[in-house]
Amino acid sequence: MEAVTTRKKYEVIREMSKEHYPIQLLCEIAHVSRSGYYKWLKRKISPSEKQLEDEEIQKKIIGCYNKLKGIYGYRRVKVWLDKTYGLNLNHKRVQRLMRELGLKSLIRKRKPYYGKKEAYVISKNLLNRDFHASGPNEKWVTDITYLIFNGQRLYLSAIKDLYNNEIVSYQVSRRNDLKLVIDTIKKAKKKRNVKGILLHSDQGYQYTSHQYNNLLKKYKMQSNMSRKGNCWDNACMENFFSHFKSECFYMNSFRTSEEVRGAVSMYIRFYNHHRFQKKLNNLSPYQYRTQAA
Repeated sequence: MEAVTTRKKYEVIREMSKEHYPIQLLCEIAHVSRSGYYKWLKRKISPSEKQLEDEEIQKKIIGCYNKLKGIYGYRRVKVWLDKTYGLNLNHKRVQRLMRELGLKSLIRKRKPYYGKKEAYVISKNLLNRDFHASGPNEKWVTDITYLIFNGQRLYLSAIKDLYNNEIVSYQVSRRNDLKLVIDTIKKAKKKRNVKGILLHSDQGYQYTSHQYNNLLKKYKMQSNMSRKGNCWDNACMENFFSHFKSECFYMNSFRTSEEVRGAVSMYIRFYNHHRFQKKLNNLSPYQYRTQAA
C-alpha cells in the first residue's frame, strides 16, 4: 500500500480544517509539526519559480511512473527524463520529488514466509469520513488510547455517537486486548438499542477478530473500518481523546490506577452533561440529544 507522504498529510489537514477541526489537533494526529504545515501552506499559496518548476517535473515523473507501471526507481526515472525531455537533473532532486509524490519502485524483494497467520475480518469504509449523523444511534465510532502515569499504563476504550459527540460507553483496563473492546460494546448494548448502528473502528487486531465481528452480527450492528494506516478516518474519536488528555489527564499527577479510573469517570460525565460544544449550538451532548427528542 502506498505510504502517506508528508505533503498528502498537509493536504488532508487543509481540507479537514475547513470543517473546523483545530490545526494543532490535526497535526498531532498526522505526526507533523504545525510550523511545517504553515510553511507548506505558504508555499502552496505563493509558490516560487523553483517550486513551479518542480511541479512541472513531478507531472512528467507521474507520466513515467504510470506508463511503465512503477517499475523504475529514481535513478532510472532520472535517465528517462533526460532521454525523453532532455532534462539533465541531479538524482537527489529526482529522488526528493518522487518521495514527495509517494512514488517508489514497485519491485520488491520476496518477503520471508513465517507460516500461516490467523484469519481476520476487514470491513469496508462505508463511513468514508462522513462524520454527520441525522439522529442518535445511527453512526458510532470507537478506538483505544493509552494512559501512562507513575510508571504504569492503562488503556481506555470508548464509543462515541457522531450525532451529538456523546460518549455512549467506555472501559478502562490494564490490558489492550479483545476483552477490552468486547466489554465496551456490551456496556453500550445495555444502554442503547444497537440494532442497525454502523460502528466504525480502525484495523486493530481486536476489531478484525472473528469474535468481535460475530458479536456485532449477533447484535445486528454493522462493522465499518478505516483504511489501513489512515489516521484521518477516525479523527473524531481522536478528537475526544485529545480533549480528555489536555483538559484532565495531563493536568493531574496520578499515583494509582484507581485515581485514573476515577478521573476518567468524572471527565466523561462532565463531557457528556456539562461541556458545551460549538457544533452543538453551545449545548452539551446530553442537552443536544434530549432537546432534539
